[in-house]
Amino acid sequence: MSFYRISTIVLRQLYLIRGSFSRVFPLFAWIGVDMVLWGFLTKYLNTVASAGFNFIPALLGAVLLWDFFGRIMQGVTIAFFEDVWSRNFLNIFATPLLISEYVSGLVLTSILTSLAGLFVMLIIATFFFNLSFLAYGFMIIPFLLVLFLFGISLGIFGSALVLRLGPASEWFIWPIPAFISPFVGVLYPISTLPAWMQIVSKVLPPTYVFEGLRAIIKGEPVSGMLLILAAALSFVYIFLAYRIFVRIYRSALRSGLIARYSAESVS
Repeated sequence: MSFYRISTIVLRQLYLIRGSFSRVFPLFAWIGVDMVLWGFLTKYLNTVASAGFNFIPALLGAVLLWDFFGRIMQGVTIAFFEDVWSRNFLNIFATPLLISEYVSGLVLTSILTSLAGLFVMLIIATFFFNLSFLAYGFMIIPFLLVLFLFGISLGIFGSALVLRLGPASEWFIWPIPAFISPFVGVLYPISTLPAWMQIVSKVLPPTYVFEGLRAIIKGEPVSGMLLILAAALSFVYIFLAYRIFVRIYRSALRSGLIARYSAESVS
């Protein structure tokens, strides 16, 4: 792979963001709304709940981590959609660009945009709602890493799905985090779920992140082996998502689907 070609994919996305306020605004707006909404909710719960329990690290911290996951996934898919919306996808692959370089460029773009969003979330949560990340200790690092890896895998898979079904299928991608959230226990313990949902939860890496977060809040130890399992699962999902993307791309080349790629192509 060529880092130069990868960097051109990232640079193109940065130029698009720099030149359009409508692309900059979503990087901060919705996560800011989430932080404010959940921040005031947790402050209210602290005033009505029994003394001794602080909802801010339990709920607001969980929402922040989940929003970070969402930004990672959307960072990949939106960078891909930019090429789809502008009918530029075919032009890109008319160049000597490897599919691995293209996907790597999408991932790097996602890292940059999600870090910007994370910075805003940290400012709001820390300075307005007194969320101290010292409460999580060094475990915040593996938490973010697992969510980052899983978000990348879903972003690549979502891009592959749109590549196969066409631009109109992007509406299948936006709800994915919402569909997953009930299974991973963002706001409640997995033990509250029915048995069949708990089985699904065990194969989703974010489950171990949010269970670990609640364990820290209760003063219990976090299982390092479970976090290693979560990271391993995330790498497996990344590998599978990448293989699916490559397979769909090659199929599109053989069938001529890429040459017919347009907003009306849905099959």
